[in-house]
Amino acid sequence: MRGPVPPESQDSVAFRRIVVVCVGNDLVADDAAGFEVYRKLAGSSLPPGVTLHYAAVGGIDLLDYLTGDESAMIVVDAVQFGAPTGTIHNLGWNELPDFGAGAISAHFIGLKETIDIGRCLYPELIPSTVLLVGIEGRRFDQTRDAMSPEVAAAIEPATASIREHLHTLRQGT
Repeated sequence: MRGPVPPESQDSVAFRRIVVVCVGNDLVADDAAGFEVYRKLAGSSLPPGVTLHYAAVGGIDLLDYLTGDESAMIVVDAVQFGAPTGTIHNLGWNELPDFGAGAISAHFIGLKETIDIGRCLYPELIPSTVLLVGIEGRRFDQTRDAMSPEVAAAIEPATASIREHLHTLRQGT
């Protein structure tokens, strides 16, 4: 598991408004990882100024969760980057893999492409810092009861990683 990502070009600036969007289909094996993280976060208290959303699909629909008041965004999703199943990726926007023109994700358009499009079309909406907490999955063609044991085991550590990110962003460290 990679450690927390420092805010992009925001040295010692505390973020007042942070949006966390957990993406994933709660009916599909490893794709339900984002939903499970959402359930963990929703069942506990979050710091002031943090807004939590669940999105069954990601892609360009992520822009619907932004109001323009947020200075940071954390996206949680199951990913396929080629790492071992259950690996937790903590990536800043500049670290997100670029799969080239025409790359299509399970949600039709990837996070990097979504943020690029958002920055072009709606620059006032896109937070200055965008982070991905991705859980490496492998079962995206089976029903929910077939979630990989490694993905299920990664839910709690991924939730803890998000809490670390929230603390870091809120403190501006």
